[in-house]
Amino acid sequence: MVEVLTGISAWNSACWVTMSDSNHTGSSFLLAGLPGLEDFQIWISIPFSFMYLLAVIGNGLVMAVVVGDRNLHEPMYLFLAMLALNDVLLCTVTVPQMLLIFWHTCVVQMFFIHTFSFTESSVLLAMAFDRYVAICHPLRYATILTPRLIMKIGIAALLRSACAMIPLLARLAFFPFCHSHILSHSYCLHQDMIRLACADTKFNVIYGLVLISVLWGMDSLGIFVSYVYILHSILKIASREGRLKALNTCASHICAVLILYVPMIGLSIVHRFAKHSSPLIHIFMAHIYLLVPPVLNPIIYSVKTKQIRQGVLYLLLHTKISSTMM
Repeated sequence: MVEVLTGISAWNSACWVTMSDSNHTGSSFLLAGLPGLEDFQIWISIPFSFMYLLAVIGNGLVMAVVVGDRNLHEPMYLFLAMLALNDVLLCTVTVPQMLLIFWHTCVVQMFFIHTFSFTESSVLLAMAFDRYVAICHPLRYATILTPRLIMKIGIAALLRSACAMIPLLARLAFFPFCHSHILSHSYCLHQDMIRLACADTKFNVIYGLVLISVLWGMDSLGIFVSYVYILHSILKIASREGRLKALNTCASHICAVLILYVPMIGLSIVHRFAKHSSPLIHIFMAHIYLLVPPVLNPIIYSVKTKQIRQGVLYLLLHTKISSTMM
């Protein structure tokens, strides 16, 4: 009872997450906010709220522009809209719980966080293939990347990520949790939850490592191979202006890849080699990993892609004129 009251009174820094009501498999997780900074939680929530709002608005504008402009119904922009949608979903399953400090289904949140993270990597691989076809086989671009194929790629990326997570979800839901129920982050991660289980977690540990190695490994390898072919084709272009123009079409995608994989690698390094460092380092790295890509992707594509930039300006201007007339 004292523990429950303590959890309720400290709602600014943590929240109870109920999994079940049985004696062994039933547990409540206490999500850690920012240890040692409880007095500043309200102020710290402001930038997170702003980043979430910016991510939703920015990605929403990109999706609206791509959907509304028929001239942008091309593979590169359709993949961009798919990436923007995934970023919004990834933020939505994470940030509201961080702000409300209350989430009843920790395992479900964990499932969606990892699913959308893997899906984002798959979409970036598809975008790398799009740039490869556009630069290496420009005459066959429209015939290879048809809208139907793009839809199949999007569905396959989501299903691949979701199905790969089901074994972990199924086992984790029935684990007994008899240790401390305090998680290290403000949201639920698989590697954070299994360390609290009073059961044999060897399968989850091995399967998780294999899953990350296979999915992210295959995606990163596919992106790397695509750019090897892309650079090989660009170097064959005679004029310097032509090479720069072709390379510039890949700049936005390269930035999107970097802002996903660099924080991800940084978070992995912190978890593996800085286990005894300040908890704030782990927490902020995890937040950066989830929030930076959704915030920066629409900004990068709006700045680097003329069609997206013009579409956003037209949409904002049209909305302003319509509101003024009303």
